[in-house]
Parts: sequence; C-alpha cells; structure tokens
Amino acid sequence: MVVTGTKRGSPGADVEKSFMNVDLSDEDAQKLQAIQKDIARIELLLERRAQQTLIPAFEKRRIVAKSISGFWPVALLNHGMFAIHAQHNTDRLALTYLEDLWVVRDPQESRAFTIEFYFKENPYFSDSVLKKEFKYVPPPAAAQDKPDADGITESMLEFSWERDVVPSASKISWKDPENALTKLHPRVIDEEAEPDELPAESGSFFNFFEIASDPFDIGMLIANEVFAEAIDYFLGNIGGDELDSDEEDSDDDAEEIDLEKPKNKRQKQT
Repeated sequence: MVVTGTKRGSPGADVEKSFMNVDLSDEDAQKLQAIQKDIARIELLLERRAQQTLIPAFEKRRIVAKSISGFWPVALLNHGMFAIHAQHNTDRLALTYLEDLWVVRDPQESRAFTIEFYFKENPYFSDSVLKKEFKYVPPPAAAQDKPDADGITESMLEFSWERDVVPSASKISWKDPENALTKLHPRVIDEEAEPDELPAESGSFFNFFEIASDPFDIGMLIANEVFAEAIDYFLGNIGGDELDSDEEDSDDDAEEIDLEKPKNKRQKQT
C-alpha cells in the first residue's frame, strides 16, 4: 500500500515567513531613511578626517620610499588585479623607472582625486610625470545645497562615482611613437559589445593615462588600495597571487626584469 500525504514544513518556517512580511509604515520608513543619512554623513566626515590626518604620514613614507629602489613598482605589481593590467613585460620594464607615486584628493569632494606617477629618465617616454585626474563634477542639484557645519551637503550624501566623476586623458610623449606601448598593446573594444561591457583586451597599462575611460577601475584600485596600503603591498603582506608565467606576454621575454622584490611574508595559519 502506498501512503501519500502533505510535506511538513521545517520548524519555524511560518515564523520566518511572517518576518519577511513586515508592514512598514510611511512614518517608520522616513525615520529609517533619516537615520541612514545621519550614518552616511558621519561615515563621510570620518573618511575625510582620516584622509587629512594621514597626509603627514604619507609624506614621511614618500621620502623613505624614494630611497628604496623599486618600492612603487613592487607595491603595484604585488596587487593581483593591477598585475593583470600590467602583464606585458614592456609595461613592467617601463614601470621599473617609477620612483614616486602620489594621490591628490579634491578639496571639495575627497572621493575624487588625481593620480601622479613620477618617472626617472627612461627609454620609453620623455615625460617625468604622468597624471590622470578623476574630476568631480557636481550634479545640478548641488547648486542649491547649503553645507552643514562640517561642510557636507545633501549632494555629497548622494554621491555617485559613475555620475559625478569624469576621468581625464593625457597624451604620453613617446620617444619612439612607432613603438609606443599603447600602440604595441592597444585596448581592444568589441564592436558588438554593449556600451557598459568591458573591453575585450585591456592592452598596455599605459592606456590608463592615454584613454579617458577607466572601465577596469584601475584609478580607484591605485588610490584606495595600493597607495593607502603601499608598505604592506611592497612587503607582500597583502595583494594576491602572482600571475602564472604562461599568462604573461611571451613576445617581450628578451629582457629580464629585476625589481629586487621582497620575499612574500605569509600570514600564519590558525
């Protein structure tokens, strides 16, 4: 005889379902939104104060880092995602001439910034400084904003990177235009791709400077991760795994790169 019946729900299933159907009044919703804005305001204020407080320490680090050969190339390439976008040997060779890296925050909107790469004399380009600005462009509603006692406005609380920040492009003065790294390894866009789709190939890292758009968010990666934690990235305490050798461009293997990379310090496993 086959016995059939209804399947019993797991204990507490009805209670859980009732919690998922909470009736939220308009008044309570407005109270929660107001508190959320207060939290966002405090978080933004703390972020700004932290950035200002860190500047003297970053300036001290800047002096010491300049005296250490390969500090910034190693710190950058120890970041797993950055290494993917600087995978060509020619890019890495050019980066060995990088002696300083600095980030200047926008005084009006600290989440916007300019990245500055300082290079020694090198065989690739004549520029001593390569810059990329991520310029803050206030939305129209910001014209009516009145800042509070801490200088924070409503528009700042509704900040959108995609909407309010416009990246710039700057031409690199290549010493041999025919062998410009951005020409040898261009960024490849699929003609059939959607407007918001990532490029098929990122090409040379130096496309970051010569092309305004930053679809891979390299700017935020450098400013908010590598620059902020440069010592840990240099020492290999954080950053991710290295690219496998077979993922690198095999066409540029004629020259070797010696960045005098410190040995990675692995965290103790518990």
